[in-house]
Order: sequence, then C-alpha cells, then structure tokens
Amino acid sequence: MLSLYDYISKYVYIKTKSSDTVTIKFNSVQERFYQKFRECYNAGKPFRAIVLKARQMGISTATESIMFALTVTHFNKNAIIVAHDNDATNNIYRMTKLMYDKLPLQLKPMLKYSNAKQLHFDNPTNDQDEKIKHPGLNSMISVATAGSGSIGRSTTMNYIHLSEFAFWKDNANDLLLGLVNAQPQTGQQMIVIESTANGYNFFKDLWDKATAGENDYIPFFFPWFEMQEYTMPYDGFELTNEEKELKEKYNLTNDQLTWRRWCIKNNCGGDIDKFRQEYPSYPEEAFLLTGNPVFNTEIIFKRIQEVSDPIKRGYFLNGEWIDDQKGPIKVWADPVDGKDYVIGGDTAGEGSDNFTAYIIDNTTGKQVASYCYATDEPMYVDNMYDLGKHYNWAFLSIEANFSTYPNLILQQRGYPNLFVREKYDTFGKNIVKSFGFSTNTKTRPVMISNLVKIVNESIELIMDVDLLKEMLSFIRNDVGRAEAAEGCHDDRVMACAICYMSREQAVPINVNCEEEDDREYNSFMGYGG
Repeated sequence: MLSLYDYISKYVYIKTKSSDTVTIKFNSVQERFYQKFRECYNAGKPFRAIVLKARQMGISTATESIMFALTVTHFNKNAIIVAHDNDATNNIYRMTKLMYDKLPLQLKPMLKYSNAKQLHFDNPTNDQDEKIKHPGLNSMISVATAGSGSIGRSTTMNYIHLSEFAFWKDNANDLLLGLVNAQPQTGQQMIVIESTANGYNFFKDLWDKATAGENDYIPFFFPWFEMQEYTMPYDGFELTNEEKELKEKYNLTNDQLTWRRWCIKNNCGGDIDKFRQEYPSYPEEAFLLTGNPVFNTEIIFKRIQEVSDPIKRGYFLNGEWIDDQKGPIKVWADPVDGKDYVIGGDTAGEGSDNFTAYIIDNTTGKQVASYCYATDEPMYVDNMYDLGKHYNWAFLSIEANFSTYPNLILQQRGYPNLFVREKYDTFGKNIVKSFGFSTNTKTRPVMISNLVKIVNESIELIMDVDLLKEMLSFIRNDVGRAEAAEGCHDDRVMACAICYMSREQAVPINVNCEEEDDREYNSFMGYGG
C-alpha cells in the first residue's frame, strides 16, 4: 500500500509556471511543511498550521495536494478551500479538477457531480441497489471565496485551507470561527491558514498568538532564501553593507543576493520595503506598515535580530518569585546591590488591553525587566510593589491618567520611592502634590521624542522584542499625532517612554524596609495634572 507521500508524488498532477503538467515533487519548503503534517497525522492528532511566507513558495499547492489525496482515498471526508478573491478561487478549483482528471482510471473515485465550486465523490446513480453495491466515497472538496456568505457552517469539514488570509475582508474572524467550529476537535483533521503579510490585521494577531503559544496553531515561517529557485548567476558586483550583513547572518550565496537585487528592481518597482514585505527574511520584516512610522524601522529591524532572550520569566506571589515561562515578568538582569533602578508603568486605560511596566538600570539606562499582562489593578499593584522592592526599592512612576488606584494603594502600603508631581489646585488656589505620572499635551510629545532619541542613538538599551515590535506599528496619523496604528497597541511604548522620562527625577534613597517613617518622596516640577 502506497504511503500518502508516495501517492502524491506518483499520482497528483499540477501545472507548473511554465504551463507543463507534471506530478508534484515537493521543493524544500513544501517538504518541511509536509513532514510536520505527517508527524501530526501519524500520531492521530489534528494538524493546525498558520503559515507566513514569501510569495510563490508552493504552500497552497502542497496543501491542496495533501487535502486532495486524503479526500479521494477515504470515505466520508469533506475538504474546503477558501480564497481571498474570485480569481484565486477559480484557480484553486481548476487545480483541484486537474488533479482529479489526471488520476489513473483505476484510482478515480466515482464523481456524482462537478461544478465550479465543488467536486462530490459519490456514486451518481439513482438506482438504490446499485448504490448499495457501489456506494462511492461520499466525500467532497469545496471551494469558496471569503466574503461570499456563510461558509461551511452546515457541514462537517475535516480538511480546511484558508488561502491568503491576511487579504480577507472585514468578516474574516467570523468566517474563521464558523469553519473551525465545523471541524471535529480530535483525530486526523487539518486546518491550514496561510498568507503573505498585509500589515497589522487579524492575520497578524493570529500569528502573534501562535508564536506566543496562545493557541494551538503551529507557526511556519518561510523566508525568501529558503526557496531554492530564488537564485541568479552572480556577475561580480560589489556587495552593499546590507547585503554583506544578510550574507553573513543567513549564510546566503552571491547568487541569492543577485536574485534579490533583480527582484527588488523588477518585481518590487525598486522599493526595498516592498521586497521586505513580499519576500521577508524574518517574520517581523513581513509586517511592514505603510504610512509615517515614528521610530526608525531600519534600526528596530536590526535590533530585533540582535536582542537576547530573558534570563528568566515568571511572576511574584506574596512577595516570592515564581518561575513561569508564560509569566508576565521578563528579566534580563537581576538587581545589583547599591544600584538604582527606575520603573515606568502604563495602566490599561482607553484603547489598551494590558498593564505594562519597564525597569531600567538608572546608571546605564539599560532595560533589566519588563511586565505585561491583561489583568486587574490589584494584581498589577502587587506586582509593581514586589518588582520595585526587588530592584532595591526602585523609583516607581506609574501613569495616573485613567486611574489613581495603583498610586493610591502603593502610597497607602508605604512604598518609599514614588513619583510625585506638583499641580495647581484651582479651587484652593495653591500647589498640591499628586502621585503618579500625567501624560498630557505637554508631556506626551516630549516623552515620545525622548524615546525616539534613545532608539536612534542607544538602541542597545532596549531589550524587549515585544516592545520593538510594537514600535513598528507606532505611527503619525493624518494630523501628525503619534499613536498606535489602527488595530494595534501602544501599552509598551508608553510605559517605556514614561520610564525614561521619569529617570532624571529619580533620587537615590536608602530605605529601611522595616520602618515606614524612613519614606522619602521625590517631586517632579512643572507638569500639570
């Protein structure tokens, strides 16, 4: 009995770019994808994959060939392919129909009907006795276009392929939900979500969750240089500094860099950013945004490739550190006795999902830890207290725009090193002190400009990849205001900006942790609340 792999290699035909009709032979990209599928399938587990790829790498073709082979060799299996537009849907149907037409006669399942949207493999007869003797497979392959109405809700779908998902319309999440819920949750099921990137949207959210281990999708990234045919003969040109860095980092050949130059010039209109989006070298490069980024994306892209993983991750519980690989606190450097640290925090206010904070060494300015978690305020306060205490009673500056609760509770608990600002009390006609950082029309542009300067001049101080990624989607809108792009967040950016903005106001203190009377408060002059 042939294995699925051998069946595909021997009997499944495709049309090549040169219009030849041949049996499919997996390239290196398709091979890596298939081997992971086989691992899950042989283990009897569902194969759920999300694929971020460069253009023309053959993932759609590999997926269709696997789904086709499974459907035409098994009883009662249903497959569906959903494409982003009608042209792609029609192309996929023609690909599937060709696969069926080219099967040897003895392997062809009976076909009940075939149209532009479905191949139904069943006995077409109306004779019930004949149908009992030769029932057919009762299996089906359907194709559909995203946005064309309800899809897949009334039928069990064993194999699902969502093509160019990043280019689906506004109802993408609803369609995905309907299709996923039409699939059994156990057994040899298959769902593949593949796409080139299209900015920051639902595909990006799904990809981020997969890479963070927050869903069950296996993330596949295929850079352009993994495609063996993306080469051209090298003619001896002098490599640019960027090309030299790419060559060293990814072990590229001059032939591959020759093809890269050709593709930028001919396929991308000379726009290198277009090439990076269509033919990325690493995932973050794919999600380039159009518009006016606040931060220098070139510097950030390079730093993303350099930063090291945290030395530990976890959280505090009742003042004790708990190791947890999915914990909200990431640590790059433990506290050093005698050193001063600063914490800047942003609470989950309007347009934000997370409570965030960054901790820096106030001598060097380098990040030593971060906090990010979608949680309630009491938990955030506990973690800020414990983090601050852990880092030598760090100077703690938490934004107070949307809630005064964290600063109030920290004050009541006797935290000895809180940010205090002075503001004018219009009712009492005097100056009063208020705890917490105020982000307003005066402070906001200054703190963002300060962070831009740090990125431009001292990017090595930034240790958190998630912060760097968030900076890529921090843009200037049509009226010039710096903010997160639509559908994105700025929690980390603002916490980091507050941290560095508060740094100059941090005064070293000597705290006796057992005596609340030893408290010393720092004041920040000139910023109104």
